[in-house]
Amino acid sequence: MIDVTLNTGAAMPQLGFGVWQVPDEDAATTVAAALEAGYRSIDTASAYGNETGTGRALRESGIAREELFVTTKLWNADQGYDEALRAFDASLERLGLDRVDLYLIHWPVPEQDKYVQSWKAMERLYAEGRAKAIGVSNFSEKTLGRLLSEADVVPAVNQIELHPRLAQKRMRALDEEHGIRTEAWSPLGQGKELLQEPVLAEIGAAHGKSPAQAVLRWHLQSGNVVIPKSVTPSRIKENIDVFDFELSEDEMRRIDGLDTGERLGPDPDEMNWLG
Repeated sequence: MIDVTLNTGAAMPQLGFGVWQVPDEDAATTVAAALEAGYRSIDTASAYGNETGTGRALRESGIAREELFVTTKLWNADQGYDEALRAFDASLERLGLDRVDLYLIHWPVPEQDKYVQSWKAMERLYAEGRAKAIGVSNFSEKTLGRLLSEADVVPAVNQIELHPRLAQKRMRALDEEHGIRTEAWSPLGQGKELLQEPVLAEIGAAHGKSPAQAVLRWHLQSGNVVIPKSVTPSRIKENIDVFDFELSEDEMRRIDGLDTGERLGPDPDEMNWLG
């Protein structure tokens, strides 16, 4: 497993495991399978409703806490200074942990306009050591710029929708300019038409790998932190088996060429849902 260094100086596994859409009753089994396969970074969120099951798997794994990297997120309806502090305490209780390694604002929710207040609360959690690093998710050039103009702590991570069809080169460059690590959600394009692309099958086959493995390797070589999600044990293992080959410059360029700028999820500047 390869680590990247955050702007806090902390090491974060470049490849982690996401649990979006995993029901809480299945989370313990799914996360246990991921840990057994070798994942050490687990990404959950209050909104996923599976922090309890995720935390149970972490505690029952027998893996030392310092070897694990745990991320969770502040939901939209819980934004604001006092609200964020309460929401963080509730997340810790559900996880059964005394700290997380990374705490993210899940969406900026521009119309609500509370993300700067939320960030101030997160800066306090960071200062207290209860969140070892703090960051954002789904922040755009506009919302990140506003946050940076008022923040005392620069986010360690910006987690955004990112896959070959939505390569986000401009956003990645902006993050890098400020020392922020870009993390990809839906890194495989949610397994839809993207993985049917002949170019991915061809590149994967050239290395004895699947199209999904070719995409994950593209992410790693692009410098992205990546959190593929699966509930299928064979795919969980397949997705972490990407450290024994390397894409050529030409193969990287061919995957870069799949970028259409098309989103699967909402536009972060227009996403104002609180439910």
